[in-house]
Amino acid sequence: MRPGDVPYGEGTDHGGPSLRAALCVGLLVERPGLRMAGEVSLSTHPTWEGALESLPGLGKDPCLELAAVTFIDVAGATALACMAQRLGSGRRVIVDRPPPSLRRTLETFWSELAAIEVTV
Repeated sequence: MRPGDVPYGEGTDHGGPSLRAALCVGLLVERPGLRMAGEVSLSTHPTWEGALESLPGLGKDPCLELAAVTFIDVAGATALACMAQRLGSGRRVIVDRPPPSLRRTLETFWSELAAIEVTV
């Protein structure tokens, strides 16, 4: 995490010791977009979806830096694809260094979606 990043999300295993899933979100300084760290799973979906909703307002081709994200489930990938489809003609989101789980899901279900550009 970097200064200004805010941790969100918490999960429990319903009765046992607390299991925490966190997703930290911060603004990128060097270009329009967001930097995230943690994981995208059931307990962090509200944070992920809120961040995705803000992304189109950050610039024409905002960047989503995911180098520090360890996992994104299929529901999280679906939310990203839906947001990208709503961007409008000529716009895209640049997904920078996504985890393998997101790369596989995007290749399997949304390989033709031009509104998402993946950089490794």
